[in-house]
Amino acid sequence: MNTPLFQALNESQTRLSSPSDHRGGDNASKASRPPPPGLVDLRMEPTDDDSYLIVLGKQFEETITKIRGLYEPASPDDHLKPIEAMLVSLEPIEQAIMAIPARTIAGLGVKARHAAYVMPEHWDAPIDQIDWDARAVRFLIEAVCDVACMPLSFSNFREDE
Repeated sequence: MNTPLFQALNESQTRLSSPSDHRGGDNASKASRPPPPGLVDLRMEPTDDDSYLIVLGKQFEETITKIRGLYEPASPDDHLKPIEAMLVSLEPIEQAIMAIPARTIAGLGVKARHAAYVMPEHWDAPIDQIDWDARAVRFLIEAVCDVACMPLSFSNFREDE
């Protein structure tokens, strides 16, 4: 891959491991080295509190349900202003869901359900009829929802199901 992005990265930023790293060479000294510059340390303080994220998830689902209730297929133009107002109120909830790190399986479930709402096209066709990238996203979201015991119910999100 010789795209400009990859050309701009130096070798220490792009080299994660090589076959020789796994042959028992000098792994002890490599393990004690700090991460190369430019990489992000994703470790967080341990906590088991996702209560705010879970509240946001409930607010998100309630707002989506209200928006669906406002939609009238027979006269969609009559309900545009209230729907637009609700969508404006939904934006900060969505932004917060995306910004707050999940620290529990339940919090991760909130994020997965939001991702499913944002990308409903991944459920428009049977799994064997969607492209590889969409399939990977769909399997991941469904797995997270299963582990989090959060049903992935699109009836709350989409009019056509």
